[in-house]
Amino acid sequence: MSFNIALSGVSAAQRDLDTTANNIANVNTVGFKESRAEFGDVYASSLLAGGKTKVGDGVITQEVAQQFSQGSLQFTNNSLDLAVTGNGFFATVPEIESREYSYTRAGMFKLDANNFVVNSNGDNLLGFPVNNDGTSSSVALSTTQPVQIPDSSGSPQPTSEVSLKMNLPAGDDPVDLDAFDPEDPLTYNAATSVTVFDSLGDSHVMTYYFMKDQDQTNEWVVATYMDDLPLNTEGDTVGTPPTTGPNVVGESTSPVSGFRMTFSAGGDFNGIQNANGSPSSIGEVTSVALGGTILSNGSEASQTIKTDFAFDASSATSGEPTQFASAFEVTSLEQDGLAVGRLTGIDIGADGLVRATYSNGTSEPIIRVALVRFANDQGLTQQSNTQWQESILSGEALAGEATTGTFGDINSSALEQANVNLTTELIDLIIAQRNFQANSRALEVNNQLNQTILNIR
Repeated sequence: MSFNIALSGVSAAQRDLDTTANNIANVNTVGFKESRAEFGDVYASSLLAGGKTKVGDGVITQEVAQQFSQGSLQFTNNSLDLAVTGNGFFATVPEIESREYSYTRAGMFKLDANNFVVNSNGDNLLGFPVNNDGTSSSVALSTTQPVQIPDSSGSPQPTSEVSLKMNLPAGDDPVDLDAFDPEDPLTYNAATSVTVFDSLGDSHVMTYYFMKDQDQTNEWVVATYMDDLPLNTEGDTVGTPPTTGPNVVGESTSPVSGFRMTFSAGGDFNGIQNANGSPSSIGEVTSVALGGTILSNGSEASQTIKTDFAFDASSATSGEPTQFASAFEVTSLEQDGLAVGRLTGIDIGADGLVRATYSNGTSEPIIRVALVRFANDQGLTQQSNTQWQESILSGEALAGEATTGTFGDINSSALEQANVNLTTELIDLIIAQRNFQANSRALEVNNQLNQTILNIR
């Protein structure tokens, strides 16, 4: 019996040595969770055995249990390196259409040939589909899909409005409106330009020419050109582009319908004058449709561009144009169009939302990285490559979003290191070695006792 007891001790010490050695071997394995050998004594007795004098039958290895404590974070320069702080596992599948789920804390992800996010084993990372506002449309594991980074360009946005604020010099000499020529700077007082975009993302230069009227005090006529072609205005301020009238410039050559800006004696903006010469209480003008006159590249022909001067009829504000005795100065010039954008980066938030950013300044949500938790992490079935699978003991996989409920945060450009304390493992290695030696000594003593009995004559 004593031989069996000593042998069980040797076997337990060997299991302890193996467990400790495996922990040490994986001290630099990302997402690795250390194991702990758990032992129990063996005590067998029968109905008629003397319980008070019964000696144990040795030791047995009950379980090699993994410890799912948090590992430290190592920060990287790769935005696809992900680490979970807190509770949760990344979900992966070996094939795009597969539902053979595996779960891991190792977030060393990269792109494959089709721009899918995969780990070093080639397994696809799963995420929840999202709406245009970034909210998840579903958080069920069955609705997850492989995370794929788009290779398309950012959609363009046609310009619909230009916001303009400037100071027109009150001391400038008036000009002859009939002599206006955009190629002759002596025929106008000032000009400024802004780049606008059509529905296809093509850029166009929109230029405003300011002319101080020689016949009307504190009034300016503005002619608008796009790509060196006259761009007439329409709507409440001008109406149908006329061939003659107070708002027509360049009558001697090719008449252009402009709009007239009026100012008070104190230099405050009074609004834009109507085509019939009556005062107006608005501060914006709209161009005619660009198709047929400016655009010929197949873009939206009905596109118009509104120029807004932020006019407030009740009182003068700091956002309005002025006519002061100072130089011409544009203090604000903005437009709301966007060119075609190329993909410049990927941002992954703490909630797992993957957002693509483009060179035109836009960004759009793509997908949200899914997290999965279990009632009993230690019940998971271990696999290679720091992956686990669901089992009866672990309970059913419950999917959810990071930062919600009991789920942890997702850290981009970071990796979770193994939760192995090397100093502790080396101490455990010494203890396991001593236990092995002690049990080996017990075997040696038992052998000597048996040899002594065999030598009795």
